[in-house]
Amino acid sequence: MTYPERSVLSVPGSRPELFEKALGTEADLVFLDLEDSVIEGMKAEARRLVVQAVRELDWRGRPRSVRINALDSVHWFSDVLELIEQAGAFLDLIIVPKVEHAAAFRSLCILLDQLEATAGLGRRIQVEVQLETAPGILHAATIAAASERLRSLVFGPGDYAASVGMPMTAIGVTDQWDAAYGGSRLDYPMHQLLVAARAYGLRAIDGPYADFRDLDGLRRAALRARALGYDGKWCIHPSQIAVVNEVFTPTREEIAWAQEVLRSFREAEQRGQGATAIGSTMVDAASVRMAESTLARARAAGFDV
Repeated sequence: MTYPERSVLSVPGSRPELFEKALGTEADLVFLDLEDSVIEGMKAEARRLVVQAVRELDWRGRPRSVRINALDSVHWFSDVLELIEQAGAFLDLIIVPKVEHAAAFRSLCILLDQLEATAGLGRRIQVEVQLETAPGILHAATIAAASERLRSLVFGPGDYAASVGMPMTAIGVTDQWDAAYGGSRLDYPMHQLLVAARAYGLRAIDGPYADFRDLDGLRRAALRARALGYDGKWCIHPSQIAVVNEVFTPTREEIAWAQEVLRSFREAEQRGQGATAIGSTMVDAASVRMAESTLARARAAGFDV
């Protein structure tokens, strides 16, 4: 399965009136949530609504995606069982929150193996995991290596802050505590997640920005994630999608520069040179890899390059 993942829109699984609206947006990925956005008393009903939506709604070519409850909850097993038994032929992607250890994640993947075989699906449902606690970040590399099903690692800033005792005014928002620290306090866990993801060929996705009316703040947060090397960011409201898509899409200037780098380097190779220059900028094999990365992002975003 290949799809862009610049913007990821979360939709409460207990709010069916929002499902089609969300699927009508320009988000690259939309998922129906059974975890934090659904109160305890609505878990079973939300599961029923989500199964129906996975089976019946028009997802406009996107992966049909659901976030289940955490693996230490009493709900996750029923989530997985009902999703596979009742909508397995339609479901493409499961998002697993608060993953802390590779062993628990492998157990989920073994269960998926068994349920898929029993249902005769003939394919493997993909998985994304959220790393949003101190143990999750500490074990990022072993989690990333745990299964071939894994598509992306997703950072969860709010739960991470709570896990390490970091004061935070709102999820993902820069506040007075960042000013007191003198920089972004999430650089370390975000970089840890990024390195683990890239080491095992996975995408790295940033978590949400809670203030959906503060689009300037959202842009700053998205730019920080993009500067680190992240592929996309979660959105909690449709108003955030355009900003996030813009930030994580290479500009035409970036695309043109990447194409020029490749052209110049190929010409240098034909001359028997391992490096060349564009103006005063040196171009070598590392430059080529950076250019190819830019063009891969552009192609994922729909550019014909």
